[in-house]
Amino acid sequence: MKTILLISPYWKEEHRWMVSTVKLAELWQKLGYRVIVACMGGKRSKERKNESMKGQKIEAEVVSDTLSIYRKKDLFIPDPWNYGIAFGFTGFVRRIIKNERPDVIVVNKILFWSSFSLILLRLTGKKVILLTDALVGITWWPRSLIPKACAAIYAWTAGWLILLFASKVVTFHPQSEKILKILRINKKVEVIPTGIQSESRNVVRSEGQMTITYVGRLESVKGVDDFLASSVAIKKEYPDIKIQVVGWYKEGHPLVRKYRDEVVFTGLRDDVSEILGNSEIFVLPSYSEGLSNALMEALSAECACIATEVGGNRYLIQNGVSGLLYPPGDREVLKSHLRKLIEDTAKRKSLGENAHKRIEETFDWKIVGKQYQELFESFTS
Repeated sequence: MKTILLISPYWKEEHRWMVSTVKLAELWQKLGYRVIVACMGGKRSKERKNESMKGQKIEAEVVSDTLSIYRKKDLFIPDPWNYGIAFGFTGFVRRIIKNERPDVIVVNKILFWSSFSLILLRLTGKKVILLTDALVGITWWPRSLIPKACAAIYAWTAGWLILLFASKVVTFHPQSEKILKILRINKKVEVIPTGIQSESRNVVRSEGQMTITYVGRLESVKGVDDFLASSVAIKKEYPDIKIQVVGWYKEGHPLVRKYRDEVVFTGLRDDVSEILGNSEIFVLPSYSEGLSNALMEALSAECACIATEVGGNRYLIQNGVSGLLYPPGDREVLKSHLRKLIEDTAKRKSLGENAHKRIEETFDWKIVGKQYQELFESFTS
């Protein structure tokens, strides 16, 4: 059995929810690979093994015969930065490589501290695949001015260097060809989405209370303030609708305090598929976005989806056919879309059916898995 080392900022833990890392590890195991994850963050496991590497003990959480997770503690800087620092992470990765001897090395996410390990690995002769759902500071931006400026500087210095050093760059959705040429990486870029397990279903939603749902963290770049302001205003016109926010939020979050009387804040949930199956409308109001797993789940669940026309949203949704797009921050257009879908049952049904078809034909795990299989075979041949 061949082994993949997946270097990622985080695994799934509390507010640092790297869904793409988890999904990719699951997919690669299904393809017959053993996956070793090297990430930052705390240690939370029931079963661990100790490995002695150059005289240092490093704990690996053994999840199964095909999945082990190594974690290195970090210092985490919260929203709007959402950035962890783990000194010695590259040396940590090199010790894992020496011990595990992976056949394929993959770095997930660019511009996180963990991605710097790619440079030294390449300098020591390792071939490394870089995965990214967005080019932060180039095509993906924070909302605040100072973080934007910092992201741009960071992207065109360290980020560019990481892109140049990568043996192969895999993006989750198409990037601007012009930008790729300016970065001088256009010849080594391939598009492979994260994908989703698409199942044929006969969705029959109840005729009772209509539910409008947002799934994700309550972070500034996600535009949850726009969703809440718009949907609560719409609730005054249609008082029977239910508005819910599903996802982690910090205790005492100002949006929760402001809207808790009109909105259901569920916190983290592990039954998101069921929640979406009982939601008629899904909204993703992000100001910048990669390829949203939450949006893919909602499309697969045949929700009528509304999303901002940014990043991977434009790749997932065919505007007016499998969902509705609107300019980020435009609350009036968002309210107009909500009114339309609340009043037009046929339109909701049509968008939902086309959304599921879109996922089934392009983003199903079987299709994505074949693309990754071909990629890994080309690296190990």
